[in-house]
Amino acid sequence: MLSPYMSPVERVWFYSLRVLCGLVLLFLVLPVLVIVPLSFNSGTFLVYPLQGFSLRWYADFFHSAEWMRSLTNSMIVAPAATVLAMVFGTLASIGLTRGEFRGKALVMSLVISPMVVPVVIIGVASYLFFAPFGFGNSYISLIVVHAVLGVPFVIITVSATLQGFNQNLVRAAASLGAPPLLTFFKVTLPLIAPGVISGALFAFATSFDEVVVTLFLAGPEQATLPRQMFSGIRENLSPTIAAAATLLIGFSVLLLLTLEWLRGRSEKLRTAPTS
Repeated sequence: MLSPYMSPVERVWFYSLRVLCGLVLLFLVLPVLVIVPLSFNSGTFLVYPLQGFSLRWYADFFHSAEWMRSLTNSMIVAPAATVLAMVFGTLASIGLTRGEFRGKALVMSLVISPMVVPVVIIGVASYLFFAPFGFGNSYISLIVVHAVLGVPFVIITVSATLQGFNQNLVRAAASLGAPPLLTFFKVTLPLIAPGVISGALFAFATSFDEVVVTLFLAGPEQATLPRQMFSGIRENLSPTIAAAATLLIGFSVLLLLTLEWLRGRSEKLRTAPTS
């Protein structure tokens, strides 16, 4: 915040820093926003200047059997992978946060390794693992691997929430005769819910946008929306891809707004006075 007691040099630095941050943000966002006007172009090429305003490419997207099949596949794979990632990630974070055992740091490194291992390696390894069992091109392999990619995000967000968790609440519930399972659902889970939901949203976004693993594990019938876009760029560059990309951008913005709302709610719960 700008203070009236700032020196001229401090004021220059204050405004210069904000201008610099704005330019960096514009540099990052502008390439993404450039695609949005192209989705409303009436022409058949992805070029500027625009030839006119039209919704024909959105109509082509929603009336195309291939695009609708890929969207349906994404809406099957991503929610299922999110549920698995949320369940296993939450349980793993609780065990790693509360437990004290030898090799804890190594286990934590292993469970979050999908975030740092190149996705190509995960895709190749997953295909070599599932192919002998006949699951090379199936929803099962896609959902499982997408869940593996989402688990680290759930572990990180839930573990951060558990750092400020008051364990006396669990002890109080146990002293009143509540079994561990009831204590978890009635005490622990409601308090860490913002972290769980935030991690689930990150896992959903990771699964919904994943294309590299899908190239290895999905056949033509399991092609997701990002893979359909990738195939369209390689085979038939159409403005319909711009329409699909714009819809994904809007969906991502909605997820970010939801995450920001959850973050604000979590801060209010953390700073709320207790009686």
